This record gives sequence, C-alpha cells and structure tokens, in this order.
Amino acid sequence: MAHRPRIFLDADVIFAGSAAPSTQGASYVVLLMGEITLLDCFTSIQVMTEVERNLADKLPHALAEFRLLAKRCLTVVPDPKTTELHAFVGQADPKDLPILVAAVQANCSHLITFNTRHFMPIDDKIVVQRPGEFLQKIRSQLSFLSSAEEWGD
Repeated sequence: MAHRPRIFLDADVIFAGSAAPSTQGASYVVLLMGEITLLDCFTSIQVMTEVERNLADKLPHALAEFRLLAKRCLTVVPDPKTTELHAFVGQADPKDLPILVAAVQANCSHLITFNTRHFMPIDDKIVVQRPGEFLQKIRSQLSFLSSAEEWGD
C-alpha cells in the first residue's frame, strides 16, 4: 500500500486556509485533504504560534475555524533546537530556517508556502511549492482516474 504524502504547511498557508472566504482556495483544499486523510499534514509549534497571533491581530473571527482545522488535520511537531539549524544555514532566510529544518525532521516530502523564495534547500529531500502548484501536481497524478469506467460506473 502506498503511503500518504507527508507535507509541511507554513504559517501563510494555514492562515489563508483558515481565513478563506470560500472552500475553493488552494490553501483550504490542502487542509481539507489533510482532514480527509489524503495527506499527512505537519507544522511546527513556531508556525502555530505565528498563525494564532496573526489571526488574533487581523481576523479574530477566523480563530475558531483555525483551531478546528488544526485539530482535525495538523500534526504539530516540536521546533528544532538551535544546534540542529547549523547544518542547514544558507538554505532558508534566517527567520524561516527553523521551519525548513522542522519539515525535514518530520520527513516531509513537501514544504507548502507562499514564500517559496525564502527557502533554498540544496538537495532533493524536500520540494518547496505554493499550494496551487502542489494541487496541480496532485491533480496531474490523479488524472488517470478521470474516466467513470475506472470507478466501476
């Protein structure tokens, strides 16, 4: 049996998904895929703190949705220790380095963020993509399911 993709969500993606005006935005869809167990979604304590703070400041009405989504679809991993960051210096903006390291430590294949330019991993252990790009990849991989005959209809 194939394993579900393990993805790490950055704060901007969780924020956008929690505050989405509709259920059609890419960030919301990624979170929904985690909720229905098509993906294993991870994030870190640092990210959760940032999302909570930003929503409280900018969109306090979205806090309840954020907490519900987080409970249903996110696994929160510890922040990496400062000593664990050294091996990754130069692969992300300094403030985003703990996010990249947490994603790698969680064995995620993808880091989903709108700030792709902040992350420059030097090997292929992790792919950094925007939510829409990630969904396009998933859709293209599932395109073989397009005919109803394959579903037994």
